[in-house]
Amino acid sequence: MKYVKLGASRLEVSCVCLGTMPMGGQHNAQDSERVLDCAIDLGINFFDTAEMYPIPIKADTCANTERVIGDWLAKHSRLRPEIIIASKIVGRGVKHIRGGAKPDGASIVQAVDDSLARLQTDYIDLFQIHWPSRAVPHFAKHWPGEINVERIDATHQSEDMLGLLRGLDKCVKAGKIRFCGLSNETPWGVNEYLRLAKLHDLPVMTSVQNEFSLLHTIDWPYMMEMCSLNNVAYLPWSPLAGGALSGKYMGGARPMGSRWMVSQRLGLFRDTPRGDAAIAAYVAVAERYDLTAAQLALAWVGQVDGVSSTILGATSEEQLRENIDAFNMPLSSECIVDITGVLKNHPLTF
Repeated sequence: MKYVKLGASRLEVSCVCLGTMPMGGQHNAQDSERVLDCAIDLGINFFDTAEMYPIPIKADTCANTERVIGDWLAKHSRLRPEIIIASKIVGRGVKHIRGGAKPDGASIVQAVDDSLARLQTDYIDLFQIHWPSRAVPHFAKHWPGEINVERIDATHQSEDMLGLLRGLDKCVKAGKIRFCGLSNETPWGVNEYLRLAKLHDLPVMTSVQNEFSLLHTIDWPYMMEMCSLNNVAYLPWSPLAGGALSGKYMGGARPMGSRWMVSQRLGLFRDTPRGDAAIAAYVAVAERYDLTAAQLALAWVGQVDGVSSTILGATSEEQLRENIDAFNMPLSSECIVDITGVLKNHPLTF
């Protein structure tokens, strides 16, 4: 396992971060703990969760993922100094958490305290803002006409960001969180947080996690250039496009127990004819180089210039081991040329 510095922080994290979104929901506590144990055995020291997990969001399971991780941590307390735990405060609109209200400085403090209790720990290594309060071009909203950027009030947004930074500052000074980060942000958003932090002597955002995969490359190169030049770690999530790049959903297939058989809050927006054609082409490339389609997609993300640590999930120990193997499989120059050819023919499939 390779380890990298997390942006401007002092944290050394594995180049693979285990996403825990299904734990405590689709995956029961026992199966989840086996995957967590396997991750440790494979050298992963970076675990990402959120107060709203598991997905899909339900009133009776909301925040269960943190509880599962907390119970696991309690059994492995000796490992806590070596483990990097990242969690997130939910954005506006999730009615099961604080009535769906927009997060502010006070709710940052409350969310941190609640997460600490569930995680059974004294501190969170990386605490992130799950998504902005303004309309942003994520989740297939990046096409012209999807959002109206001229209606965004920059002054009002900056005031909201400043309030969140002040809440984070209280938690940092109290020793409850070590470093701060963002999720589902844009270059303007990241830059504004950095500007406000410098102007008001508040915590600097050390990372941003956004969706990035062979089917969805909108952050290259502009977001990644901005992050790299400002020492902000870029953490891709959904590098398999919700599992689609494994090829298991090709032609409308829906394997029992798979994620696409579960109700999705934002629908199956990754399921498009363009995506099916691209996935078929990537599967063919993978077969040409004796790789699985998932390994090809993960290995490609891992070698993209500007990527720090890739967030991936796993439904079993076997799947986690297969996915981790991808990061020890350097792609040949010929393979990268073939992948680039498919990417150029099938850009942004959803």
